[in-house]
Amino acid sequence: MTNPNHVNNAYWSQSADDLLTQLHSTPQGLATPVPASAIISPLDERKGLHVRRIWSKIGVGLALGLAVIVGLALFADVRAVVNVITVFHWPYAPLILGLTLFNYTLRFFKWHYYIRLIGAEKITWRDSLRLFIGGFPLALSPGKIAEPIKAVWLKHYTALPVARGIPVVVAERISDGLAVLLLSTLGVIAYPQYWPSFVVVLAGLLAVITLSQVRPAALWMLGVGERLPMVSRFSRHLHEFYESMYQLFGLKSTLIAVGLGMVSWLGEGIGFYFVLRGLGLPPSIQTASIAIFVLSFSTVIGAASSMPGGLGAAEVSIAGMLALTLGAPEEIAVSATLLIRFFTLWFGVALGLVVLLSSPWLLLLDVSSSATLSHVVEERPS
Repeated sequence: MTNPNHVNNAYWSQSADDLLTQLHSTPQGLATPVPASAIISPLDERKGLHVRRIWSKIGVGLALGLAVIVGLALFADVRAVVNVITVFHWPYAPLILGLTLFNYTLRFFKWHYYIRLIGAEKITWRDSLRLFIGGFPLALSPGKIAEPIKAVWLKHYTALPVARGIPVVVAERISDGLAVLLLSTLGVIAYPQYWPSFVVVLAGLLAVITLSQVRPAALWMLGVGERLPMVSRFSRHLHEFYESMYQLFGLKSTLIAVGLGMVSWLGEGIGFYFVLRGLGLPPSIQTASIAIFVLSFSTVIGAASSMPGGLGAAEVSIAGMLALTLGAPEEIAVSATLLIRFFTLWFGVALGLVVLLSSPWLLLLDVSSSATLSHVVEERPS
């Protein structure tokens, strides 16, 4: 039996029809001469619908992103924004992108640490990286509802239950939230008007972690749920979900994840400092500190908004905070906002789209089909 973790790339480079044809192979492993489309059109149609739904969710984020860009440019005067961006010191661009990659690299280490923690010990670094980067565009879905698809991908590679993989997505978000909150602490002290939002978000994140670690209370709640007709049918999945949460939010793993998050987001904050430098702001520790604070706290606002990729909320927050903290004119604040989002969010989305387009079979996998395709991989001749 061939382990799905070690299937060569040539196998996965086959088209969906080739893979699905193998589902209807004879016991000897020979495909029937009937065209795959004629044999499994209902299954193919269901998979096509599944893929279209994912792309439509990503498309909503892309359309919203374009609307936000146009809206900001119109607010600050399109011509003035274009003039500012034109005189941006573009030699800083490779450095800023390098700092963004630094952020992604450390966050990937955290992702890989998390999935190994819940039992995905045999997945290769390369495959893990494919799943991590391929998930970037999923953040553009409304409410980020497409992100749990990464748990389905993980199931395909490792046979871990989806309910066990979803908490990894949750843990990524919560550890990132704690990291950027800690990075913005000094800024919140200097600008106390941000305290209410800071405290509410921090309390919510800590509540999730604390509840996951108070095992008797969590098990009691699961027990109550099992006695409810609508919940009892999912009891096994809920237990898998909780056990994964319990592992991921242990003290040691939380400290490691938040530590990696702080360093990674600090890198992106420094990148924002160079965006401001490229727009002509003077070099100073104050400018660097404000850049880190503004980007960190705006990341919190964007995440809390549940908008696709934080679109709209993050941009308005960045531009508004720059005007408040640095007294930046509208065209400078908006230009800095657009540039840092291009260097971070949209750069990441572009990388993710490259992965999804080069590995289209990822989007064929849903909760039911991941088991089917894994079966095909396991049963194919070695």
